[in-house]
Amino acid sequence: MAPELLISTQHIFKTYGNTVLFQDLSLTVHAGDRLGLVGPNGSGKSTLLKILADLEQADHGQVAKARHKHISYLAQIDNFPPESTIRQVLLDHLPDHLADWEIQKRLSDLEEQLQFANLDQQVATLSGGWRKRVALAAKLAEACDLLLLDEPTNHLDLEGILWLENFLQQAPFSFILISHDRFFLEHTCTSTMELDQRYKTGFLKVRSSYSRFILDREKILQEQKTEELAISNQVRRETEWLRRGPKARTSKAQYRIDRAHAMISELDELQQRNSINDQADLVFSASTRRSKRLLQAQGLQMSRGNRLLFAGLDIFLSPGTKLGIMGSNGSGKSTLVELLKGQLDPAAGKLFKAPGLQIVTLDQNRRLPDETTSLRRALAPDGDLVVYQDNPLHITTWAKKFLFTREQLDLPVSRLSGGERARVLLARIILETTDVLILDEPTNDLDIPTLEVLEQSLIEFQGAVVLITHDRYLMDRVCEEIIFLPGNGEVKVFADTFQLIRWQQEQIPQPTQDKVPQAGGHKLQREQLKELRKSLAKTEREIEKLEAQIATHAGELLLPEYATDPARLSEISNKIHALELKLESRMEQWESLELKLGELASL
Repeated sequence: MAPELLISTQHIFKTYGNTVLFQDLSLTVHAGDRLGLVGPNGSGKSTLLKILADLEQADHGQVAKARHKHISYLAQIDNFPPESTIRQVLLDHLPDHLADWEIQKRLSDLEEQLQFANLDQQVATLSGGWRKRVALAAKLAEACDLLLLDEPTNHLDLEGILWLENFLQQAPFSFILISHDRFFLEHTCTSTMELDQRYKTGFLKVRSSYSRFILDREKILQEQKTEELAISNQVRRETEWLRRGPKARTSKAQYRIDRAHAMISELDELQQRNSINDQADLVFSASTRRSKRLLQAQGLQMSRGNRLLFAGLDIFLSPGTKLGIMGSNGSGKSTLVELLKGQLDPAAGKLFKAPGLQIVTLDQNRRLPDETTSLRRALAPDGDLVVYQDNPLHITTWAKKFLFTREQLDLPVSRLSGGERARVLLARIILETTDVLILDEPTNDLDIPTLEVLEQSLIEFQGAVVLITHDRYLMDRVCEEIIFLPGNGEVKVFADTFQLIRWQQEQIPQPTQDKVPQAGGHKLQREQLKELRKSLAKTEREIEKLEAQIATHAGELLLPEYATDPARLSEISNKIHALELKLESRMEQWESLELKLGELASL
């Protein structure tokens, strides 16, 4: 039986000012769906969630919701009443018809599920991660069937992200979430949808993990470019024919004329979509300094009040060093940045800086000097020209590098979104030549295309980089070493986030349980092991068979007789794709069986 339909859109259309966000967008969400929603800033992701949540209306089209199904919306920024406690927030969201004993049971369940230590604690005293838990608990109190989450990992520390990731993996409800955290998308979502005008329909939805979506997306975009080339060749031939002109205007000739004009229009539309570039142009300017020791910290120690943040901290930065800093909120990361910049003095330890060392910082607070100034002046304070890497650029050209239009230049920066503010600050620091680049939570509010460019720019930067982020993907791609601050005075060093997370898991005390032998237990265990091994062997045979079929079809793609037969090549490619999906499913089944077999054998 097909899963129950929760919500659907039929041909919805939405504009923002003169910009079309999406048109003719039809989407269905069923029970059990876990959809990741991605796309460039300004593509309409948040607007789409608000339309599904009934907080905004589409300009055209219909939204249909299943009766007796509850849809909840979790905004990026929580808004709790002043002085409210966790208990009061939850009570405000519980259904009115519940009896007292049901209310107490719901509160107790939520307390255990969200791991709250005290429901009577004021929400205002909580960290950002715990406030996010309260906001999530409030939605769970409503007993939702579909939860819409807008950037739920923003401003969460690694511990909070991992908790939310694990929670959503086991969630009994369906959800749609917007996120720029690629590992988070990979580990929580079973489908991915991207809003982007590069696609003919304005969006691409793939029922697979985020990593599989990336492969499918690149294949589709490449097919679009191949199609453009093929149509371009056809248009060239038809244009030559049109120029010669037919000797007689027969109906057949008129049909050919109409077809030629249709192909020219199709080619124009394809070229426009294929030329869309939603990526900022980020290249940081490193100084020519080649001193091996740019900055060195030895035995740094710092406290906040009576709490020791870190002690015995050593850092050595030279050109090309890529150092990551991670830790829970309040563990001392921002304090460390202030120490490195010379804004604070350490309680103990030494700090050496090369003479005339140039340090440039991207602040996580996204503060701009003057909120009333125009975007034009924020990007080019001294006139309509900027000098970038010794080349003068006009403000319109410079703005375009950071995805701003000419029409936006006279807007006050106070009207910019979080992602736009981040791009303004990146534009300002890119103009500066630096020895050490410090980025404090650069991923907040940035879309994935911009993150991918930032990632590559940091890898190629010739100076030293200190990167503070909870984005595991960015951290592992850029940094060779991670300093982790637990916030208890310790300093830990890891090669990557996988090693860090494994260490964190080892710190969690495991409950000890006395094994009580049960009658017939050994016999039952042997039977279960036998069945598991049987299933495992069967799955392995299926995997081998699927791999052989894929290899056979892959060989067919190379046969000369199919080289000029696009229909046959497409058919073979579709077969390979279908087999790869089956293979992926069998591999997941094999891993699950292996895990169960190992657990049962260890009892």
